[in-house]
Amino acid sequence: MTTDTPARLLQLLSLLQTPREWPGGELADRLGVSRRTVRRDIDRLRELGYPVEASKGADGGYRLVAGKAMPPLLLDDEEAVAIAVGLRAGAGHAVEGVDEASVRALAKLEQVLPARLRHRVTTLQAATTPLTMGDGALIAPETLTVMASAVAGQERLRFAYRAADGSETRRQAEPYRLVSTGRRWYLVAYDLDRDDWRTFRVDRVSEPFATGARFAPREMPTGSAAEYLRRSIQRRRETYEFTVAFAGTVAELAARLPGWLGTSVEEDGRCVLRGESGDPVEWLAVRLAMVGCEFAVREPAELVACVKELGGRLSRAGGV
Repeated sequence: MTTDTPARLLQLLSLLQTPREWPGGELADRLGVSRRTVRRDIDRLRELGYPVEASKGADGGYRLVAGKAMPPLLLDDEEAVAIAVGLRAGAGHAVEGVDEASVRALAKLEQVLPARLRHRVTTLQAATTPLTMGDGALIAPETLTVMASAVAGQERLRFAYRAADGSETRRQAEPYRLVSTGRRWYLVAYDLDRDDWRTFRVDRVSEPFATGARFAPREMPTGSAAEYLRRSIQRRRETYEFTVAFAGTVAELAARLPGWLGTSVEEDGRCVLRGESGDPVEWLAVRLAMVGCEFAVREPAELVACVKELGGRLSRAGGV
């Protein structure tokens, strides 16, 4: 019998988080208490925000259902390790669909993991090799979690940074947001040494350290970190505009076309994608082919030629 009420509530919550309905008598037996105590504990969980639904009958049951808000979850050791490993694997690559929210979740989880579980997570990740698509640079999950924590806590950040030419500097910045482009992670921050806003490729960052010094967030000059990053990338390289028509509607291709690739509009029942890129046309040609739908490049001429050459090369490789 569990006489400590908080411990009993945690045990009850752990049982209810299993996707099934629990008869009141079975819960009472599991907890070693009376059915009346179970009913009181259920009321306490409801007061804490957990939506527990009761069913009527000779031996009424209880189950946890989806509510309007997300209450805290209770995870056992195996569940916590599994989630941490999954988040680490995704955070280490700038994969489409893995954004700042995933990194924040990883930072929160690793902050409360006991040392023995953190060791299990690290050991398991070191023993596995992920097979990923794309050419995004690998990033240590610890780097992202430190940065995410500094962003959330509005703490000044110190780190070493390697520029494109290989030169290395020590930087101190006020981190504003982490932004994923689908291939890479970037930190948008106010550089205190340059007294201006800057973007940093996270795969070039090392030894990040949250100093503990708080700061009041400054106003972004472009309104959003994503827009600032887009303009920053465009300033640093030559770009070209492209237009591609797909044999499908915008709705049909919505899940296949990431927002950062361009803007999709409906024209004569076809999805027409317009965008701007600074990537090599060879990379864009391959990325368009990965959409998995018939398409025709309208412009630029360099991309049209590249797609034709790539198509011929693939046909020859297949013996056609």
